[in-house]
Amino acid sequence: MSLPPTSGVVLVRAAGGYRVHTDAGEMIVTLRGKLKHQDDDRVVPGDVVTLDGTTITEIRPRRSVLKRRAAQGGGAGGGAGGARRFQPIAANVDQVIVVTSARDPEPSPRMLDRFLVIAEANELPAAILVNKIELDPAVAPALAARFARAGYQILPTSVKANEGLAALRDLLRGRHSVFTGPSGAGKSSLLNALEPGLKLRVGAISEKWRTGKHTTTAAELVPVAGVGYVVDTPGLREVGAWGIDPNALGACFPEFRPYLDQCRFDNCRHLAEPGCAVRAASPGAVEADRLLSYERIYEEVSEPSWSSGRRRGR
Repeated sequence: MSLPPTSGVVLVRAAGGYRVHTDAGEMIVTLRGKLKHQDDDRVVPGDVVTLDGTTITEIRPRRSVLKRRAAQGGGAGGGAGGARRFQPIAANVDQVIVVTSARDPEPSPRMLDRFLVIAEANELPAAILVNKIELDPAVAPALAARFARAGYQILPTSVKANEGLAALRDLLRGRHSVFTGPSGAGKSSLLNALEPGLKLRVGAISEKWRTGKHTTTAAELVPVAGVGYVVDTPGLREVGAWGIDPNALGACFPEFRPYLDQCRFDNCRHLAEPGCAVRAASPGAVEADRLLSYERIYEEVSEPSWSSGRRRGR
């Protein structure tokens, strides 16, 4: 991407400032004093910034943002009147790639649904990447069947067997893509395979829990030669409440959308209301396990923020 001489793209927060990619190369820059005290926003990977030497003087308008609800304390930082505040994770995102693994760790369809809901709530297109298919080739077709009605692309890959990497390049080319998913699914390994010079740290799988050890500690924008930018996000074991409106949750399930305006009641929650068109959809139109995921996530996002932790990962 060609940038004006005084612009750069933020890659990651670094000691003492931010690492920024410019046409002249990468550099560490700091935030101008006035911007440091603005509490309504912050600099995140993907932001295009205006530079004066090694100082960020402006954050350019974002065309999109991936954001979650910020942690709130009991003081003034929680916002007046208990208003929700949202924390941007990455800016100028074109798509979300949810990465899971065929084995080590075992795939969790329920967790995939949560990541996909976050993408939909942020109005970002999403695809599912099934990594480590050499360990169990049957997993990708099974997930493809589960998500068929939702229309998500399923991309099987294997770094060890060198499978699916060309298709992944095509999926990423010319876009700013967020890589997300559970720890240990192989996000960093995939990026290393696409761009060997990256040398992102890859963690082992915990033998006790068969879950991935966290190797990426902060979201980072990674330039991939001939492809574009990829935001490598920290591995997550749980997806917490991202401030999603329970009344808008149904629209975050693409296969529900044809039926949402056909329910008897305008405020139908699609749980147990009579005349719910989503639940009455013809067999196969809405996958039963996806409907169960909807119910669990609805319960989670309907809870107050202080109790949402008890509702995760079911």
